[in-house]
Amino acid sequence: MSAVSAVSAVTSPTGTGGRGPRASASPAGASPAGAFPAGASPVTMAGALNRALADSLAADDRVVVFGEDVGPLGGVFRVTDGLAARFGEQRVFDTPLAESAIVGTAIGMAMNGLVPVVEMQFDAFAYPAFEQVTSHLAKLRNRTRGRLALPVVIRVPFGGGIGGVEHHSDSSEAYYTHTPGLRVVTPGTPADAYRLLRQAVNCPDPIVFLEPKRRYWSKETAVLTAEGPPIDRAVVRRPGRDVTLIAYGGMVATALEAAAAAVEEDWDVEVIDLRSLSPLDEETLTESVCRTGRAVIVHEAAGFGGYGAEVAARLTERCFHYLEAPILRVTGFDIPYPPPHLERFHLPNPDRILDAIARLQWEGDGA
Repeated sequence: MSAVSAVSAVTSPTGTGGRGPRASASPAGASPAGAFPAGASPVTMAGALNRALADSLAADDRVVVFGEDVGPLGGVFRVTDGLAARFGEQRVFDTPLAESAIVGTAIGMAMNGLVPVVEMQFDAFAYPAFEQVTSHLAKLRNRTRGRLALPVVIRVPFGGGIGGVEHHSDSSEAYYTHTPGLRVVTPGTPADAYRLLRQAVNCPDPIVFLEPKRRYWSKETAVLTAEGPPIDRAVVRRPGRDVTLIAYGGMVATALEAAAAAVEEDWDVEVIDLRSLSPLDEETLTESVCRTGRAVIVHEAAGFGGYGAEVAARLTERCFHYLEAPILRVTGFDIPYPPPHLERFHLPNPDRILDAIARLQWEGDGA
C-alpha cells in the first residue's frame, strides 16, 4: 500500500522561525552521557514495542495479537516483526481488511478469557470500528455491572510527521478520551513505550494505545522494564521553575527541544509528559502549574475541541489564583490534514512553542 513507502520518508520538522537554527536537543527521556544504567542498550520505539509484545506473549498464553498485515509481514511499521514466526499463527495472525470485525472479534475473545492486542493499521483506518469501540468495548463492563471485563488493547499508530497523506496522519485522541469506559495512553519515549504496553496488556480495562508513528525510529539508550510510573501517571521529563510545558506522544521530544532552546531566553521550562490521556493525572499537573504560574499545552491535533482544551479548562479551575498568565495552546491548525509537502507548517515546532511562551506576560515585556 502507499503508506509502506511513506515510512521511508520520515522527517522531524522543526520549522523555520525568526530565531535562526538551533542545536538539536537530546531525545525525550534520554540520559546524560555517561549516566546510562547498567545493562542499557540503544533501542528504537518500534523495537521497544516489538519487545513488549513478545514479552507479553511469552508471559501469558491468553495473549493474542492480530490485525491487518501483522503476521508474516510484521506490520506496516514492522512493530510485529518476527512475532508470527516465534509464536505461531494461532497467536499472531492476519485479519481481513475489516476494522469493525477486528474489534468485534477482540470483544468476543475477551468475553471468553483471552487478552487480545489488536492493531489498527493507521489512525483514521480505525474509524470503521468506532461503533464497536464506543458502544460495546467501552460500555460492556458497566452494562454487565462488572461481571464482564474486557482486557483489550487497541494499538493505533497516530499523528503526522512521516510524510503521509490524509487518513494516515490523524490525531484522533479526543474521540477516545471523550468516551467513558476507555483508558487512553500514549508513550513519548522508547523505554516508556515498552513500559506502557506491558502495563496495558496486564490491565483489566480496555485501552486505546496511541503510538506516535513519527517517533517509531527515535532511539534511546535504556533498560526495558515494566517497572516504573503507573500507567495512569504523568511524568516530569525536564524540571523547571518558570513555565510548565505539557505534551504527549510525538510532541514530547518537540517540547524538550523547545525547552532546551528556551535557556537562551532565560526561561527555565518544565516539561511534563502526560502518558495517560484518560484518566488524566491532574495531581502532577496541578502541582507543577501552581508552582510555575504559567502553562503551555502542545498537541498535533486541531485546536478547536482538541484534548488541550480540556487540560486548560481543568488547570484553570484548579490553579486560577496561582496563574500569572492565561494558559496557552500550541496545536495543529483547524483544517483537514495537509499534503506531505505542507505538513511541516501544520505541525507544532519549537519556534511556535517559544512564541507561545513569549506571550505569557513576563515582567517587563509591556504586557
